[in-house]
Amino acid sequence: MATAMLSRRSFLKSSAASAAALAVPTLIPARVRGQQAPSRKVTLAALGVGGRGTAVMHGFMQHADAQFLAVCDPFQSRREAAKATLDTHYGRNAVTAYADYREVLARPDIDAVIICTQDHWHVPLAIAAARAGKDMYVEKPLGVSLEWAKVLREELRRGARVFQYGTQQRSDWKFRTACELARNQVVGKLQRIEAWCASLGGPGGSTAPLAAPPDLNYDLWLGPAPVSPYTADRCTANGTYHIYDYALGFIAGWGAHPLDIAQWGLGSDDTSPVAYAGTGTLPTAGLWDTVASWDIHCRYANGVDLHFMSADVAQPIVTPYRPWCDHGTTFFGDQGWVSVDRGRLCASAPGLLKARLGPDAIRLKASPGQDRDFLDCVLSREPTVNPFESAMRSDTISHLADVVVRSGRPLRWDPLQEAVVGDDAAARRLDRPMRAPYAV
Repeated sequence: MATAMLSRRSFLKSSAASAAALAVPTLIPARVRGQQAPSRKVTLAALGVGGRGTAVMHGFMQHADAQFLAVCDPFQSRREAAKATLDTHYGRNAVTAYADYREVLARPDIDAVIICTQDHWHVPLAIAAARAGKDMYVEKPLGVSLEWAKVLREELRRGARVFQYGTQQRSDWKFRTACELARNQVVGKLQRIEAWCASLGGPGGSTAPLAAPPDLNYDLWLGPAPVSPYTADRCTANGTYHIYDYALGFIAGWGAHPLDIAQWGLGSDDTSPVAYAGTGTLPTAGLWDTVASWDIHCRYANGVDLHFMSADVAQPIVTPYRPWCDHGTTFFGDQGWVSVDRGRLCASAPGLLKARLGPDAIRLKASPGQDRDFLDCVLSREPTVNPFESAMRSDTISHLADVVVRSGRPLRWDPLQEAVVGDDAAARRLDRPMRAPYAV
């Protein structure tokens, strides 16, 4: 079957209706809370300013109605570098650097926080921020415990806080288009979905204990995680991604992206699959101990199948029908398929990509960018393109896939009760203790 691909230019030419849907509003509504004028600046604090945190900070810096007042990181060099960047940007000594997030959250002049720490800190910081009355942008994935995430949900509801999930892809026209084609059954009745992403690929990480550098408040970095000896690789990007005390690994950290799109295209932001089975591998040496490779089959209550794979498993499955990319999501209907990754939108036939959606078609939110959308919603108090429930339900798939690999057996899930059915040992894997004094 021939594969059709679509560029942004040809897509806009092919459908006036789609072009209208892509239009970005230029006016920001007045903020409900206090009825501030649209010109009001949203005051921000960056919690975590390593590589990813700095990149996200730079994105927010581009918006005239955003103003950073604080940066926070247990690495002194990182927080001082971020402060210097922001002070240069604002042309004055405008930003305070902190080691301890609690000092930041105590400031009444900060509206919202940008949380880009290692994964195991995402939800505890978000809970503390919600209790302090802050809105929040939280990098994916949610973290290491679904039970922690349930607490965050209640705090967000109680305080009516704005939440944006930092998955990025919902703000890309290609992903929104693929999901609209799937939701409107342009490919026919949806039957199955394939979602895949990069994986760890092998063992690694030094286990030799070392003294923590004087630049780092190591106890604060560990936070709610268990105490472990510092090593050369523990507090690096690879360590934070692939050590189970701090993350589920790429099954969640990368998996959040294609799974989020699978959920969006299926219209399942309020649920998750009900059955999970499959296999995977774990490293047998070194510091890395998250799932290295996985092949998980899931089924939704409506009968749609989801095949969630690491890239090594997916490549021989995906390449026969579309150009290879190490991540992506494909929606298969009974009349064809549409597939998307960050580089391309493609389909089983050219006509599918040129389909004109009618006036009654399902239209998804056209976001101008995760950061811009978040700022707009802080001002308007409207839902973001990636609200909390979308994060919770897609993260559930990663957690349950991880449990299937680690337990070596299938499981069933009740999405209404958000509970494993009939397997207490598996259910216990969805929660973790928090180390004092960082428990929330």
